[in-house]
Amino acid sequence: MVYATELQRNAPWGLARISHRNELSLRTFNKYAYDGETAGEGIKVFVIDTGINVHHHDLEGRAEWGVTIPDGDDDQDGNGHGSHCAGTIAGKRFGVAKKAIPVAVKVLRSNGSGSMSGVLAGVSWATEQHQIDANQAKTVGKPYKGAVANMSLGGGKSSALNKAVNEAVNMGIIFSVAAGNDNRNACNYSPAGAENAITVGASNIRDERASFSNFGPCVDVFAPGENIQSIWRGSQDATNSISGTSMAAPHVAGLAAYFASLEQDPVSPKKIKDKILELATKDKLFNIPNDTANLLIFNDPPSSLIFTVNDIE
Repeated sequence: MVYATELQRNAPWGLARISHRNELSLRTFNKYAYDGETAGEGIKVFVIDTGINVHHHDLEGRAEWGVTIPDGDDDQDGNGHGSHCAGTIAGKRFGVAKKAIPVAVKVLRSNGSGSMSGVLAGVSWATEQHQIDANQAKTVGKPYKGAVANMSLGGGKSSALNKAVNEAVNMGIIFSVAAGNDNRNACNYSPAGAENAITVGASNIRDERASFSNFGPCVDVFAPGENIQSIWRGSQDATNSISGTSMAAPHVAGLAAYFASLEQDPVSPKKIKDKILELATKDKLFNIPNDTANLLIFNDPPSSLIFTVNDIE
């Protein structure tokens, strides 16, 4: 098999980090290597958040507005948080999976707040839409490789939310969820405690656990989450650099879409989760407690099988 590997030379540090085994250097800090043939193509990623700036140039017209859950709210991201996540997932410059389809599932208002019932409704909507998409693809004879959801939100432990996420995963959606930003045990938060999801802690450019990142046995893996640049609300070119496990989870959601698109046939969320954990770089992070997995995501670029390298300026 021959791969067409892309090398993005103006990449944010987070993208560069997940395509290199070793710590970043002056030579590698802005270079992101990935398989450009698929790059998440055809995979919908439900961004359960504040909405998405769907007209942002970095999303190249691929983003879709799915649903607005809060009553009386607008079909737009008045906050920026959801847009930032979508850019990290699927942006041309800022994204892990540069051909994926981010779908806005707005459950939080512009001030970033929302209700548990609204979040549960968003998870339910994404699950139903996933089933609709799968059935439609089957009807017309088109391939369907599954869907991903990103939840860069959370609160105290909720059995209802954990159950909803676990059931959605059982229905075939790969969930990436933020571990939380309180420097505490992630098992006491939801949806971070949902065992079927991929719970993501945050690392920084120095390969340390970010000082705010939750930890513990419920954290499956770490991803870049400090000073992450991505798209923002407002104009079609707006950007912002922010920090949080909210920024780490979209790296994993994008990676899940990336890996799913590489498969010839649909695969289970568990298979993608297992692949992400198996390929992750081990024991490179500092300040990781003993009860926490020392794993940093890795996209496994086909560097040994490069056929052609196209530089993105």
